[in-house]
Amino acid sequence: MKKSEMETHHAEYYALMAEAESAERTGMFRVGVEKALSAFQHIDGMMQYERKYEEREFGSVGAIDMVLRYSPLLFYFEQLDTLEALLGEYRRIERDTEADLAAKVAEARARMWDNHRLWEHLEANPQTRQDELRRVLGGDQDYWRSVAEAWETMGLLQRIPEGGSYRLALSTRMGEVIWAKCPGCGKVAEAPKAMVLEEIECPECNSLGLFVILSRQVADDAQE
Repeated sequence: MKKSEMETHHAEYYALMAEAESAERTGMFRVGVEKALSAFQHIDGMMQYERKYEEREFGSVGAIDMVLRYSPLLFYFEQLDTLEALLGEYRRIERDTEADLAAKVAEARARMWDNHRLWEHLEANPQTRQDELRRVLGGDQDYWRSVAEAWETMGLLQRIPEGGSYRLALSTRMGEVIWAKCPGCGKVAEAPKAMVLEEIECPECNSLGLFVILSRQVADDAQE
């Protein structure tokens, strides 16, 4: 790969990751993951450039870290498949990274199945107490708590304080009015959940796309 090609991949990678990190900060986690996935095609060139011209060693890669962080929470099976395919095609990415990326993908898949068990339990047992998850599901209580907190931030779960712990309730009622954000212009609007689970036209910018569901706290912050 020529230097000019490496420079192009380097610039494209960081531009996409700036968008991904901005989306993450504003609670648009799905958009963040999609931007990180778009950056995958530039990882190999970016790494070649920085290793050759900046003498950088890689402990990890930001785009990969973001997909590994959120895929288990969003049940993104296909996105992990895409990551695995990338690592198979560009073997030097893993070779030139200190982290064992294949092991991290396997760990993310295992977490995804654990999260799926938790989701199914909450669907079957509304108002489950958070402090009872280890007894019911086994595993690590701190892990279950972290998943519940993450889902609350994403607007997928309600955690209602009760007796030193929380009652957990999935936010899955299709008629429930929720807050959602246009990934194009950032317009925050109220709408029934069923509506924002499909592509809709933004009343602000008229673009067609999937609105991102927000927690109430994130929605309030976005409107300030």
